[in-house]
Amino acid sequence: MSNRRRFAATAVALTLIVGAGAIGYATFLMTPKVRAAGSFGAAFTLTDDRGEPITEKALSGHPSLVYFGYTHCPDVCPTTLYDMAGWFKTLGPQADGLKAYFFTVDPERDTPEIMHSYTGNFTDRIIGITGDPGEMQKAIKGWRIYAKKVPSPDGGYTMDHTASVLLVDADGNLRGTIAYQENTDVALQKIRNLLQQD
Repeated sequence: MSNRRRFAATAVALTLIVGAGAIGYATFLMTPKVRAAGSFGAAFTLTDDRGEPITEKALSGHPSLVYFGYTHCPDVCPTTLYDMAGWFKTLGPQADGLKAYFFTVDPERDTPEIMHSYTGNFTDRIIGITGDPGEMQKAIKGWRIYAKKVPSPDGGYTMDHTASVLLVDADGNLRGTIAYQENTDVALQKIRNLLQQD
């Protein structure tokens, strides 16, 4: 066999191996992962976007999509909430038992009224959560979310934060994540897997 043919055969073989690996990895990501109870999450007392008290118990009894962000976010947060609204629309009745929560990492600026107006721009299925900064830190740390205030030249600030959506089962346990701008079909399959855990 000539060197050219050997090279071509090797390239084809590598392509097949990489392709198989990618499919296998995607399947792995779509497979719900059982987490030890208590390894994620924390007790908190916060306020929902209608001004009502809300605790960690809101994440039990049904599957949930949980996202941490803030209303002044220039692109990642609005893109993610737009995607979440699209997932609900695509899933339709399949998602009737699914809840979605948007925790702010910027409770100093994000009041319940601001949160309600913001989430309402995307869908009525997402509940905004804000409240005392100390209580919010409990939720942020409990779910192992990265959040850091970054000063801006104009004297204001932005927030760096984890961009993934958390998939939480009816027992309040983390079962996986959806990455920022995840392929829509993969994201929907992950949600369907979560819904089938009952």
